[in-house]
Amino acid sequence: MATVTNEIEIASPFPAEKIFKVLKDFENIAPKANPAIFKSIEKLEGNGGVGTIKLITFGDALPFTHAKYKIDALDESNFSYSYTFFEGDNLMGILDSTTQHVKIVPSGEGSIYKLTIIYNCKGDEKPSEETLKAEKEVYEQTYKSIEGYAAANPELY
Repeated sequence: MATVTNEIEIASPFPAEKIFKVLKDFENIAPKANPAIFKSIEKLEGNGGVGTIKLITFGDALPFTHAKYKIDALDESNFSYSYTFFEGDNLMGILDSTTQHVKIVPSGEGSIYKLTIIYNCKGDEKPSEETLKAEKEVYEQTYKSIEGYAAANPELY
């Protein structure tokens, strides 16, 4: 089984504590902040912590319709969490799963959003460079739209 890694880093003027708090509310914010990408996110099992399973219904801007993911780790004191997509057409028929590791690193008065995506391939077939680039752009756009939503609604965060 082959693996492919994709890494994303985005500087933010907001402190790590605020960004992490906003990202913990992702299921509520994402469909409001970026409805073209996320129609809905619903909790299927769990209380929001480790082991929670969620279902994403994607918006019209993506070639996918849905995905299920499980929260693998959540470390609030270090502003990090991990989750694994294990079911859905976002796996493109060539992936067993994808695991995302998120870390918000304090940097001066702001922070840096770091995301490492590990694509766990079923065999030797891997996502194309074009697919990896497009996914990176979607993650960057999503992060910026969520950051913008939080900035426009400071009373919530």
